[in-house]
Amino acid sequence: MDWLDPLDAAMMTAEALSRPLNIGAVLILSPPKGAGPHHVDELHRAAVSGRDPVDPRLRRYPHRGAQTVGGWVWREADTVDLSQHCRRMRLTSGGGRNDLWRAIGRLHAEPLDRSRPMWMSYLIDGLAEGRFAFYVKIHHTVMDGVAGFQMISDALSPDPKRRSMPHFYAAQHREQEVRTARHTLELPNPLPMLRSVAGTAVSAVALAGRIVTGEVSDLVASLTGDTTVPLLAAPHTRFNGRLGHERTVAADTWPRTRIRALQDKAGVTGNDAVTAVVAGALRRWLLDHEELPTQSLVAICPITVRSRGHATEERHNNMFGAWLCPLGTHLPDPLERLDLIHRSMSEGKHRVASRGPGASLLLLAAAIGPTVLLPMLPFSPKLRTGYNLPISHVPGPQAEMYWNGAHVEEIYPVSAVYDGQALNVTTCSYADRIGFGYVAGRDVVPDIDTLIPLTEQSLTELESALGLLT
Repeated sequence: MDWLDPLDAAMMTAEALSRPLNIGAVLILSPPKGAGPHHVDELHRAAVSGRDPVDPRLRRYPHRGAQTVGGWVWREADTVDLSQHCRRMRLTSGGGRNDLWRAIGRLHAEPLDRSRPMWMSYLIDGLAEGRFAFYVKIHHTVMDGVAGFQMISDALSPDPKRRSMPHFYAAQHREQEVRTARHTLELPNPLPMLRSVAGTAVSAVALAGRIVTGEVSDLVASLTGDTTVPLLAAPHTRFNGRLGHERTVAADTWPRTRIRALQDKAGVTGNDAVTAVVAGALRRWLLDHEELPTQSLVAICPITVRSRGHATEERHNNMFGAWLCPLGTHLPDPLERLDLIHRSMSEGKHRVASRGPGASLLLLAAAIGPTVLLPMLPFSPKLRTGYNLPISHVPGPQAEMYWNGAHVEEIYPVSAVYDGQALNVTTCSYADRIGFGYVAGRDVVPDIDTLIPLTEQSLTELESALGLLT
């Protein structure tokens, strides 16, 4: 039998006590010139009737029963009924962006059927000016966010004239022309981070040594500086409570030139600037709800240790670690927040590179575990937590992309949320713009759409402080 690895098995068991562990992505597209009123219907019919072999990862599903003695194993479907996995929807309440994100939030919260391959796709039309959306969700045990987002990106083309393109679910559909247009994708979900530890290339003795020295150096740094966060030192917020049954999603896109101007003027990285924008938006939201802690919020952020020229075949190796970054939400000055984030992430990159990704992830296990496990208890303490939310920056395609002639205007990963991690922020660069995506439990952030204008307010605040506004 093909047994699930221990972490995937634990996730399947925990899901019965918690919420569906779905990950996904949303593409917003405009139809090609000359497309008729039934263009989306035609795309749906082509997807359902597709004859391409289905990727093996999208044919399998987890199962347990008497024959497995209660353990989880993988089964593979002999045939995949695409009509059960490729759905068609239309927005009926005006076609606004908020209508779309409400629909995505509802779909993202629905559990996937365990009796068949655990993935779904939705073509959703009814947006303004003929635009439509393509939403895909996959269970976290089937594929992690990196592989899932890569699969969707690989099904696109920079050629607007291409038609009859292989579907995203097709096996071996990747095109060389697309591969050369992207960087490695890293999503900050703590679950695959912990899985990566198992594949680390260092020996157990060397790994143990790095952990011990890392713990000592982190303790010293946390006592002498403001850029290293001690374990379980993040303030408890509503983001660290129970998720609830419903989801909320909000997203929008900003010109990349505005972020680049920030990083150039402040002498920071683009990721630092984007993180500071998110920090400012969260600070304002918590202030408006009279819930801003006196201590800084803490984000868990992935850090890659690959060089930019890494080989393609090494793409999925364990080459990233993680860092707990203070967001400076206790600081009213936006430039002080940006400086703190920049200094902390610079230190994090140095520490992850020096101790190795496996050791850096294991050092964070004591912060990740209580954050996601304590909310499952009937009376969970609300004193301290390991981190408040994950923030990631996903490098998407650098060129404008198309799907059967339809122009991809915006791309947003829809990341996983669960008890203890009820808010997730992911940004995605695409061509000359950057999309900001917020996902949360509806009980936790019922007004998530307000984070979009607050993101603009935070960005403008930084631009003003740096003298970029005229």
